Amino acid sequence: MKIDNEFEVGVPVERAWQALTDLAGLAPCMPGAQLTGVEDEVYRGRVKVKVGPVISQFAGTARFVEKDEAAHHAVISAVGKDTRGAGNASATIDARLRAEGAGTVVTVSTDLNISGKLAQFGSGMIKEISEKLFTQFIENVEAQLLTPDAEEAEAPAPAAEPKPPAQAEVQPQPQPQPQAPVPMAVSPQPVQEPLDLMRLAGGSVSRRLIPVAVAAVVVAVVIYLLVR
Repeated sequence: MKIDNEFEVGVPVERAWQALTDLAGLAPCMPGAQLTGVEDEVYRGRVKVKVGPVISQFAGTARFVEKDEAAHHAVISAVGKDTRGAGNASATIDARLRAEGAGTVVTVSTDLNISGKLAQFGSGMIKEISEKLFTQFIENVEAQLLTPDAEEAEAPAPAAEPKPPAQAEVQPQPQPQPQAPVPMAVSPQPVQEPLDLMRLAGGSVSRRLIPVAVAAVVVAVVIYLLVR
């Protein structure tokens, strides 16, 4: 299944690339999503989905196949699954940024494959939910990351003038011992409210359709994992 999206943001392409490759900043923009860890260049995340009183959780991973900062082009491979075993989904996402006047046009093409119980749901519903989720994500990105206030907040503070070193006897320091590599640390992510699927779909989804969110979570995880 092919899902194509395109949107424009009112900032230069370099600024857009920085924002869309900032993991810590992007994660809160995806409703219900949270980054849980990074190890061996594999990024792990989860999304909580609510349908009426029922809340389910889905897990996903993503890794870069290609990332060209000069060309503002990234290709990502991702997988997602229902933690209760309702089905699996995998995706290859091709994201490109190009300058358009003073702004930037972002094109995202997703090749989505679905297996298990997810396969019984029509592509029309999956595309509808994914596109609505994508639209909400972009609105959050523009509001939280691509504003003048956000740029000013990211500007580095002036460096303090160095003080002359104090005169003191230099003591020999012990040599550090080599350490085994450890997984990349992930800053604590804010707890997200579950993604309300019924509200997102305008009330057109029933409880039995909750597994369709697995397909959406693959797209969601990949979009917000356009990271370093």
